[in-house]
Amino acid sequence: MEYDLKQFETNLKMWNITLSDIQKRQFITFYEMLIERNKVMNLTAITDFDEVIEKHFLDSVSLGKVMDLKGSCKMIDMGTGAGFPGIPLKIVYPDLKLTLADSLNKRVKFLNDVIEELNLEEIEAIHARAEELGRNSDYREKYDLCVSRAVANLSTLCEYCLPYISLGGKFVSYKSGEIQQEVDDAKRAIYLLGGELDEIHKFQFGDSDLRRSFVIINKTKRTPKTYPRKAGTPSKQPL
Repeated sequence: MEYDLKQFETNLKMWNITLSDIQKRQFITFYEMLIERNKVMNLTAITDFDEVIEKHFLDSVSLGKVMDLKGSCKMIDMGTGAGFPGIPLKIVYPDLKLTLADSLNKRVKFLNDVIEELNLEEIEAIHARAEELGRNSDYREKYDLCVSRAVANLSTLCEYCLPYISLGGKFVSYKSGEIQQEVDDAKRAIYLLGGELDEIHKFQFGDSDLRRSFVIINKTKRTPKTYPRKAGTPSKQPL
């Protein structure tokens, strides 16, 4: 089947991103695997090619609009689900050293199949809850960057994500809609977990109605050993 990537390429060029033929094939293969596996498990409600390109691939890669991801940055994608934003970012920025973490083993198996099929290197997919992995010394405060496109309030996401980031690193939360109240409500959590709000980037994709906000938090102090709390607590009792 023929796929038209012209609009995708046009949008990426506005962010100074040009895809090689290999990268184009990787995106198409990822799409085909996503749709095929989606028939037997719930990976995405969006299946139309153009919509997946815009709402999953372009949206994931849009982080490159506001951050320099070139070079060997060590990144973890927490609650990655079907691989967003991690896999598209890895395709575009192959030098990223990437960990994909998700709490559902079926999704992790799918991600490992994608990693193998796309011949991606320096990437791993891990089956784990954020609260448990965040206490593992092999992962705690080992990353330059943590990203999350997961649906949860910012206070909860900070407790999931800030423990992974080394001093001087960043946590970026992909958000949509009106977020100022959510950011205000998360200020205590950000402080307690060793973070400091850096900035909020808001933009939309050309003529599309798709809008995105990036909440960028700097890691300025070590996360206290009491965090993250036991599994389930951050979502039920946000800081």
